[in-house]
Parts: sequence; C-alpha cells; structure tokens
Amino acid sequence: MGSFVPRQRRRASIPFLIVVALLVLAVAYQRLTVPSRHPASIPAETPNPPAESPGDQPIEEAFRSHRSGVWVESSGTVERVLPDDRTGSPHQRFIVRLRDGRTLLVAHNIDLAQRAPVEPGSSIRFRGIYEWSDRGGTVHWTHHDPDRRQAGGWIEEGGRQYR
Repeated sequence: MGSFVPRQRRRASIPFLIVVALLVLAVAYQRLTVPSRHPASIPAETPNPPAESPGDQPIEEAFRSHRSGVWVESSGTVERVLPDDRTGSPHQRFIVRLRDGRTLLVAHNIDLAQRAPVEPGSSIRFRGIYEWSDRGGTVHWTHHDPDRRQAGGWIEEGGRQYR
C-alpha cells in the first residue's frame, strides 16, 4: 500500500484574483448607481399631490431667464386643444392659460400615459418639465417615468390624474 501524501493547496493565480475583484467591484458599482427595479426600492409617488400648487412663479422665473429643464407644478384653464403630434411618440397637445395670464403648450406623451379628457374651458393641474420658448414655453414629461428613476409628472382633470 502506498503512503498517504497530503494534497497541496493550490494557490489561485493572480490574474484570476484580479478578474474576481473586478467583477465584485463592477457589481457593487452597478448597485450603487443603477436603481433597482424592485417595487420596494422605487420612491413613492404622491398619489394625490397637495391641493395647492406652488403657483406660477417658477414658470415666470424660468421664462424670464430663458431656462429649460425645470420641474414645475401649476394649474390653469385649457384654452385650446391642438391636433396630436404624431412625430415620434404621439403627444396630446393643448394650450393652458395660467392664473397670471401666461399661456403654455402642454405636450402629454400618450404612449406612456392615458390621454387626459380635456377640452376648452377644462380646469387642470399639472406637473412636468418646463422648456423655454419665446411663445411662453412648453411643459412635457407629464407622465410617469418608465425607468422609475424619478417621480414623473401628471395632468389632473376632474379629480383624476393621468400619468
């Protein structure tokens, strides 16, 4: 019978350890920078935003300073309903007159949200991103964020939100 020779431990090669370390770092980085799609990790949206909106001042300031990409929340009266924009993702479009008299174009993505049942004279509230133009500006992103990275926007008409 042969003598028992203990098996020597193999040492992992340095390149193998480097690859493992890089994979661990990549996974850790991704978890820190990319939001999880697990529902518990999605920031809660306010199902019914407060009845009072911050008013038209943020819109007025953005208009005066020619700023775009500003989240705004306001209310107004639908002045005119325009034909849908069918270029790219279809958008419902209408003109809203704010309390201060300014008018805005609202472009509501109907690929991502249900069409809001607005008509001239409808009182609405909205939340979205303001984009400057010399005609008053446009509010878009009035829908949920499909990537769930931010609260998103909405249009409220008749006590119901369209997001």
